[in-house]
Amino acid sequence: MLTTPKADDFWMPGEHNPQSSVWLAWPTRPDNWRDNGFPAQAAFAHFIERLSGYVTVKLAVLPEYEMQSRSMLPSSIEIVPMAYNDAWMRDIGPTMVINEAGVKRAVNWQFNAWGGELDGLYDDWSDDQSVASHIAQQEGVESYDAPFILEGGSIHCDGEGTLYTTEECLLHPSRNPELSREDIEVLLKEYLSIEKVVWLPLGLFNDETNGHIDNILHVVRPGEVLLTVCDDNNDPQYAISQQALDILAEARDAHGRKIIVHKLPMPGPLYIREEEAAGLIQPDRMERATDDRLAGSYANCLICNGAVFYPLLDEKNDQQAHAILQAAFPKHELIGIPARDILLGGGNLHCITQQIPV
Repeated sequence: MLTTPKADDFWMPGEHNPQSSVWLAWPTRPDNWRDNGFPAQAAFAHFIERLSGYVTVKLAVLPEYEMQSRSMLPSSIEIVPMAYNDAWMRDIGPTMVINEAGVKRAVNWQFNAWGGELDGLYDDWSDDQSVASHIAQQEGVESYDAPFILEGGSIHCDGEGTLYTTEECLLHPSRNPELSREDIEVLLKEYLSIEKVVWLPLGLFNDETNGHIDNILHVVRPGEVLLTVCDDNNDPQYAISQQALDILAEARDAHGRKIIVHKLPMPGPLYIREEEAAGLIQPDRMERATDDRLAGSYANCLICNGAVFYPLLDEKNDQQAHAILQAAFPKHELIGIPARDILLGGGNLHCITQQIPV
């Protein structure tokens, strides 16, 4: 399409709005998912089964894994054979926009594996680049092709004109070095119909996506967010979170509201164990070594039709995270998902999903 969502009166709804389906992709890469992907597949399957109680789940699967994935999943799951390079549906799938009449369209971002030749996580991302278009076709919607690189996990929208992101990611030299911050804001306003961008300087410490917003912050509802914080002032995350708290305390959203912040504890810190690193075929670009720090966060959760799915990552902090999430979502059912094997791949529940609004 030659127009833009803003020109056509389409906008990105919030994740808290009703959803018709959620897309995922089956994890298989042996250089990213240990032991040929089997532990991650089991974690995905458990999550998908729980999620399917709240929404239609659609799963992209490499054709050679179709029978294997079907054997691990409920029959209600829609399996769609499709080519892709890795299973991060939030970043390779389309971002949906809607209009007042309830029509949906897809925004297809440019993708370069979180950094392209500069610091991308793998060499070939050509199949990933076609996923958004394939899903738009499956959903029967028209598409806008955005003229710049962006991953879905690098933005959070409240559905009422406010977008949250990080300078670390959107201004990173490996994304759109020819674009200024002002240029990027103009494009975000054109392709998501937002009015205000709230910039945090940095994402979660050691996040290999160059600091995606969805791994440190999550929108609860307009004017209200979750934020990962750290109590140890000797931890690198402490200063990052304190700076984010200071910015959010001064910020106002698109409607002039002060932003309420629910502080989530940081799990761990968590590190890769020797047996976990040993189960990987280690590439040059995506090396994972024993004792590398994992970018674990309870903010990397999914809101879906009256439920909040959050990762279980650390027995010392899981219950506290549950209590804070329940206070933020008093009318939602909270569902904890064992997610270490998803985290070992570099992300979590929000990263592996992409919702389709009603």
